[in-house]
Amino acid sequence: MIREHRSREKLLTYYDKYINEGVIDPNVHPWVAESWMKSKKLNVQSDTMFTGRKLSTEDFRLLQAQHKEAVDYLEIMVDNIREFFQKYNLCLLLLDSDCVVLKSYALPYFQMTAGEIEGVRVGIEEVGTSSISIAREHETPFWLFGPEMWVKDCQGGDACSAPVYMNGELSYMLTLVAVKQSEMPQDAVIAMLLTLGKSLEFYLSQMQRLQAQETILDATPFAVYHVMPGGDVAYANKLGLTRLAGIGAQKNEREMPNLSDVVMNYRHTPIYNGFRGVPSHNKEVTWITQAKTYEDITTVVPLGRDIDQAVSSVVVVSMPIEDLRTLVAHAAGYTAKYSLSSMVGEGTTFAAMKDKAARVAKNKHHVLIQGESGTGKQRLAHGIHQASPRAAGPLITLRCGDATPELLEQELFGIVLDSEGSHPGRLELASGGTLFLDEVEKMPKNIAAQLAKNLQSGTSCRIGERVERSIDVRIVAACDSDLKRLTERGLFDKTLYEIVSKSVIRVPSLRSRREDIPTLVGHIVKELAAQHQMQPKKILPETVKVLHDYDWPGNIKQLQSVLEYAFFNTKGDTIGPDDISLMGDIKPDNKWKEDREVFVKAWKAAGGNVSRLANLLSVSRVTLYRYLKKYGLEKS
Repeated sequence: MIREHRSREKLLTYYDKYINEGVIDPNVHPWVAESWMKSKKLNVQSDTMFTGRKLSTEDFRLLQAQHKEAVDYLEIMVDNIREFFQKYNLCLLLLDSDCVVLKSYALPYFQMTAGEIEGVRVGIEEVGTSSISIAREHETPFWLFGPEMWVKDCQGGDACSAPVYMNGELSYMLTLVAVKQSEMPQDAVIAMLLTLGKSLEFYLSQMQRLQAQETILDATPFAVYHVMPGGDVAYANKLGLTRLAGIGAQKNEREMPNLSDVVMNYRHTPIYNGFRGVPSHNKEVTWITQAKTYEDITTVVPLGRDIDQAVSSVVVVSMPIEDLRTLVAHAAGYTAKYSLSSMVGEGTTFAAMKDKAARVAKNKHHVLIQGESGTGKQRLAHGIHQASPRAAGPLITLRCGDATPELLEQELFGIVLDSEGSHPGRLELASGGTLFLDEVEKMPKNIAAQLAKNLQSGTSCRIGERVERSIDVRIVAACDSDLKRLTERGLFDKTLYEIVSKSVIRVPSLRSRREDIPTLVGHIVKELAAQHQMQPKKILPETVKVLHDYDWPGNIKQLQSVLEYAFFNTKGDTIGPDDISLMGDIKPDNKWKEDREVFVKAWKAAGGNVSRLANLLSVSRVTLYRYLKKYGLEKS
């Protein structure tokens, strides 16, 4: 706000009148009058400037570092107009939004050295009325004459302050102070202050935008380069720098490489064509360097053609094919859902198994997990992957018993569809991570033999093609039966068994670790409540005893099913013994006599034991034998 020049004698008279008599003269600017009254109400001392609210040296260092861009930018600006500052004895102050002085530029402020004023808070609570407090209060630039300032020691010169906004919020205050009373071109000083403020706003906005863009580029899973004619790299994002260092192209951060010097087939790449005005989009490219040869998917976009249609530079976006496969795997949800810590149990047997799994996870060996159905082998496989050095890679699962041999082979190795394309198999998708083979004993011997060859060679071919692709996979295989015995009987490929059995983990049955059942029950119920956003339910001690005394032929999987049924079908918040159905949702009144699926569920719940199923269904063994024969099931 440009104000008319006022008589300093009169202004000083108005000030003294208010200080001594508490009377505001009508000629006092209303904003100044308002600020005087607020200063008096706050009991701000008016004789000397209060500098007691000063940051410690360490806190101030951290604060300056936080605002380094603004501090450094104004330093450059002030250097260019220093003569103007000296001519009119001006000092520039940069304050944060809380009125703490971040930097004093040019001349000493009120005869103070920079070290005395920097780090000091100079809000209205500390120094009373100032151009800073008024500009901050009314969110507009304001010129304050010396005699209007609250502190008498500061009345020797005028001051002008302006707020600086970022994204609609007050970020800084800029203040120009005339150390001595002198005739100044008020409009020029205010124009300079506004120019500095707007320039700072623009600069910080640009820097914020550039930092955001750089953060985005560094976070992207692609390597991004800005390449100049001749192959000089002007910019590379974080991943791009890593790629360049990997092929020995970048020696240090200051010196960017020339691609034509390190890429041996540079003239045959899309980058070279890009400078001839030919863009490329998602093209599979082979890069040959002295360090290695690799393939990636590359996009090249020519930029800035001049009057002669010459391309000034190109932007290159690339991703190694291996990384693309990993990205696809993660996008499809191929990540570990469980950790080893999610496996609950305190018994000696279980603890020993869990400790071994943690150790095995850290090494590079393939793993064989053996145990009865329902003991938690899949959860253990997830935990091993998550605890391994491959945790950042994909976890791909393949159930060997879910498909015909032909489909299993296609799922595992991939297949060529036609001349235009082919599908990668689970083995390729798992590269860099873990391939979990569930029910591995059901894998046909010919497929198992081929898998063994792939693992030994570190390469794989899709069905119908001869192209060999590198693979880097850790196998975690799970088996319900004794895989060694199956191998000895000739029912499983010997070479694959030798590969996956480098580390063998045996998961104990639930009946062999009954001491863990109370803990498991509490954990499962708590997990159910969290997953379904429901209130937890209390398990009575007598309920736990019922669960503890049962044999659990279906192991933890069966316990989970029984507790799920009880959790969702118990009306109150307490699960009692009567709420437990050891067959889960299978009841004696179900139509198991007509429905094979219902009968099979009950059969599995009883662990394939006729006597146990007879008790659960309240029928005779003779009746059960008849239905076993009807449904084609084996009795035990």
